[in-house]
Amino acid sequence: MELAGAGSVLILTKAEPRDGNTGYAQGGIAAAVGPGDSPALHAADTMAAGDGLCDERAVRVLVEEGPRYVRELMDWGAAFDRDADGNPALAIEGAHSARRVLHAHDATGREIGRVLWRQASALSNARTSDHARAVGLVVDAGTGRCIGARVLHEDGTTSVVRAKLVLLATGGAGHVFSDTTNPPVATGDGVAMAYAAGAAVADLEFVQFHPTALKVAGQPRFLLSEALRGEGARLLNGAGERFMPRYEPAGDLAPRDRVARAIELESRRTGEPVYLSMAHLVPGYVHERFPLISAACRQAGLDLARDRIPVGPAAHYVMGGVQTDLDGRTTIAGLFAAGEVACTGVHGANRLASNSLLEGLVFGARAGRAMRTELVEGVPVGSARASGGPAITTGGVGSRFEFEKDAAATLQAAMWQHVGLFRNRTGLTQVVAEIDPVWRSLDAWIANEMPLDAEGWRVASILTVGRLIARAALRREESRGAHYRDDFPVRDDIHWQRRIPETIRNGRQEG
Repeated sequence: MELAGAGSVLILTKAEPRDGNTGYAQGGIAAAVGPGDSPALHAADTMAAGDGLCDERAVRVLVEEGPRYVRELMDWGAAFDRDADGNPALAIEGAHSARRVLHAHDATGREIGRVLWRQASALSNARTSDHARAVGLVVDAGTGRCIGARVLHEDGTTSVVRAKLVLLATGGAGHVFSDTTNPPVATGDGVAMAYAAGAAVADLEFVQFHPTALKVAGQPRFLLSEALRGEGARLLNGAGERFMPRYEPAGDLAPRDRVARAIELESRRTGEPVYLSMAHLVPGYVHERFPLISAACRQAGLDLARDRIPVGPAAHYVMGGVQTDLDGRTTIAGLFAAGEVACTGVHGANRLASNSLLEGLVFGARAGRAMRTELVEGVPVGSARASGGPAITTGGVGSRFEFEKDAAATLQAAMWQHVGLFRNRTGLTQVVAEIDPVWRSLDAWIANEMPLDAEGWRVASILTVGRLIARAALRREESRGAHYRDDFPVRDDIHWQRRIPETIRNGRQEG
C-alpha cells in the first residue's frame, strides 16, 4: 500500500495468500494507546525482554510509530474487541508493565490480515501470484544489485521475474524444528535466499520457543496464546501445584524464554507433564474470549474452561534474520526485507509478546516508503545473474538432488534436541557436523545450475537456515534471552553484548 502509485507491484506467494504466520497470531498487537501507558513504557518493556541486545533506535521507531498504524487499522475497519465504553479492550501479557495488547478475540492476526488484504486488493497496480515459490534472487552481474527473483511454479516450470526493487516478506522458520507453532510454509526461505545471494544475516541464534503449545499425542502443536495467562490461566505441575514462582519472581507472566525453560525443567524434575488451567474462571467467559483455542482443545477431547490442558514449548519466532537498517534495506542494493524475515535488532535476544504484528506494520510501511523514494529517484535494471541458480526465462524441473529419505524430519529432530531450549558445545558441534557435508553438496549442485523440485527447495531452506542457527548458537558462548547454553549459563556483556553478522562469503563478520 505504501508503494501505491509508484509503479506496478507483484506479490509472489508460494501457497495461498493468507497461508503465513500472521493469520496464526492469536494474542494481539501491542501499542501504547491506553490510559497510563506511553511509548517510553513500551520501549522499556521491549528493551528488558531483549536482554541487553535490542537496538534502541529500532525500539524507539517501533513504539513511537506503532500507535499510528494501529489507529489506521481501526479506521480501515479492524474489529478489535471493545470494552463497555466502546474503547479498545486492552489485555496484558508476560513482561508487559501495562495493558496495551489490542485483540480480536483470539484471532487477531487473522483480523489484521483480512483488513490489509481488503485494502491491498483495491489497488489497481498490485497483483498476487499464488503458488509461485521464489527460490533465488537475481543479482546484476556488474553492479551487485538485486533486480528480481527466480520462481518455481506449481506445474514445475521456472521463470525469472525482473523488478527494480525486491522486498522479502517471507516470515519465519519454525519448521527448522520438529516442534513448532508455525504453519508448514514457515521454512525460512527468505533468509536462505538472501544468504545465498551474499546478504548479511544476524542474530539467528535467538529463536523464541513459545512456552505453551498444546501437547497431545497425535495432535498438532497448536499455539495456546500468552493471552490465556494474561487473563488468569495458571501453569500447574502434575500434582496440580503452581510451580512458576519457584523459578521466576514474575511467575506465570515472566518473559517467554524463562517460562519455556521453567516448564521443561519442571517436567524433567517431576517426570510428568505440565498443564495450563482456567478452571477457576467463569466457563462462559473463557469460551467467549478464546473461541479458536476452545475449538482446538475440543478437537483434542479437552474443555479449555474445565480441563487441565497439557502444554509444552515449541519453536515460535526467530528474532534474527536478514540484516536491515530501519528502512528495510539489506546489505545488497535493491533488496529490502521486513517482518520476521528481517533483523533490525528491535527484538534483541528475546521478543516481547505481541510486538511481532506491530513490527510488520511499522517496518513494512517504512520499507515501502524507502522503496518508493528509490523508485522516484530512478534505479537501473541491468543484466541478470541468478544467485543460487541459472538466469533462465522458463524451463522444466529436470533432475533432482537426492536427499536421504526423510532428510527434513531428521534435521528437524536434531535441531529440536540439540539447538532447542538447552544447548551445549557437544550437541551443537554434532548438528553442524551433520549438516555441513549435505549443505555443501547441495550448494555445489545449485552452483552448477542443477534444478530442484518444490520438496528439494523446502529441504534446502530448512538445511540452510538450520545450519546458520546452529553455527550462530555454537559461536555465542554465553546465555542471553532465548539462547541458553548449559556450558555457558551466564550472560557475558564484556564479550558478547554485540551482534555478529554473517555472510556466505565471509563466514562471519565481527559486529
